Amino acid sequence: MNGKPRTNGISNGKLSTNGVANGKPLTNGVAHGVERRDVSEKGLRLILVTVAVMLAALMQTLDSTITNVALPNIQGNLGASQDEGTWVVTAYTMAAIIVIPLTPWLQGRFGRKAYFITSIIGFTVASMICGSSTSLFELVAARAVQGAFGGGLLATSQSILRDTFPPKYLGLSQGIFAIGAVMGPALGPPLGGILVENVSWNWCFDINFLPGTISAILLFLLLRDPEGKRSFPIDVPGLCLLAATLTTLQYVLTEGEQNYWFSDPLIAGLAVISALSAVAFIAWELYGTQTPVVDLRILKNRSVATGTILSSAIGIASLASSYTLPQLTQGPLQFSPTLSGLLFLVRAIPILLAILPLVFFATKIDTRVLVGIGFVVLGVSGVQLGDATTFQSSFGTFVVPLMLSGIGIVTLYLPLTIAVIGATSPEQSPKASAFLNLASQLGGSIGVAGMAVFIDQREAFHSTILSASATLGELSTKHFMGTIAELSHMIGIQSAVMAYADSSFLLAVICVVCFPLVFLISKPRRTNQPVEIAE
Repeated sequence: MNGKPRTNGISNGKLSTNGVANGKPLTNGVAHGVERRDVSEKGLRLILVTVAVMLAALMQTLDSTITNVALPNIQGNLGASQDEGTWVVTAYTMAAIIVIPLTPWLQGRFGRKAYFITSIIGFTVASMICGSSTSLFELVAARAVQGAFGGGLLATSQSILRDTFPPKYLGLSQGIFAIGAVMGPALGPPLGGILVENVSWNWCFDINFLPGTISAILLFLLLRDPEGKRSFPIDVPGLCLLAATLTTLQYVLTEGEQNYWFSDPLIAGLAVISALSAVAFIAWELYGTQTPVVDLRILKNRSVATGTILSSAIGIASLASSYTLPQLTQGPLQFSPTLSGLLFLVRAIPILLAILPLVFFATKIDTRVLVGIGFVVLGVSGVQLGDATTFQSSFGTFVVPLMLSGIGIVTLYLPLTIAVIGATSPEQSPKASAFLNLASQLGGSIGVAGMAVFIDQREAFHSTILSASATLGELSTKHFMGTIAELSHMIGIQSAVMAYADSSFLLAVICVVCFPLVFLISKPRRTNQPVEIAE
């Protein structure tokens, strides 16, 4: 670099080789000579921008889980079956997963401020349509639109907070972001349960109006763009291949179990399409275009690549448990929706309390150590939750394991985010954020689908064992005074509870497997120093 310092990947007024090769347009679509403006804030302006960004992030993350405990009520009111009702969640997830990796391109094409505010307004309007829906088709369609606008909110929030805070406060900015990213999914189920029992399911969506309106107005007045919008070609082949890959994959994951997986011609065909589209997409983005819609080359950064894998594991651990816990508590254990939802509040409280201490420690010690501790704590939580899950389990039974789970999740998420984002330049940061969020969403989808299969198989296994032991010669059976039908029902409930316990043990095993991968992340720089590009 001719002995001259770089700032944000720019040397002598030109983008560094991480940005432009031989004076030609970059693979991320950034034109030669485009520089970033300093948009860091201070004082009241910093506070207001942070509040507005956090409101947007919380809307998106809340809506990813708020319908979990409301689905039975929604299905009953709209006359939908359980299988049909799952599309309320699936449509949102499918649309969001497609948009997440497109976020850096959309920010560059339309300008980050314009894209972010448009996403907030679109998400808010779609929420209102969801709340006023009178049919399942209308609700599912509105949820898809909501997911499309919401897909980019989280990754964009992360990059905005990074730029809004001075570089020495990188840890604090990502800690504040983690509050929205981790607290939202934790608060969604209890809030959804309270609204369903005390108002109506419609309010699970209508509550977005006020925070969405406040956020859009504040950001329109205060938010500044680090770069203007840039005109570059639309990667139509890449966009189509990406959409084909992710939509078919999500459909297979969601519908595979109930349609007996590859024995169903549609599931098998879509699985093949997804695999072929993925191969074609990777080849095209790497070798077929100079302006890819998703810049896969950022995965050459070891920290980003490893962080993406670990983020998918975090998605499995957090979102899969968000799926299985309400099924267990509202099913075999017969908790009310509110009581079931409040269990997630138990997990949310330690998350909130741990944020600021983690920000402090993340600037003092190797963040890889914190991520390793997070996997250990989450693994211990899984073992304890499995041991605590019985037919007689009460609310208090789950408190300690879920509090440990909250501590483990935030100890994973926040240091991992700081480590990965700290290893990228401001130009690379949106791409890294998008990959981390995509990995978390895909990990969650895979985790939910995989956990549903695992629970079904383990339930069948335990049912076979219990049925075989339920003979007249077995002591407990001798004293059972009910009918054969009642005995069969009891065996079914007990088998289900044991299967859910096994799912907690499985999450603990995943944590053990992931632990060694932590140390593949590059040793982080001090987060209170200006961040340079990781070569």
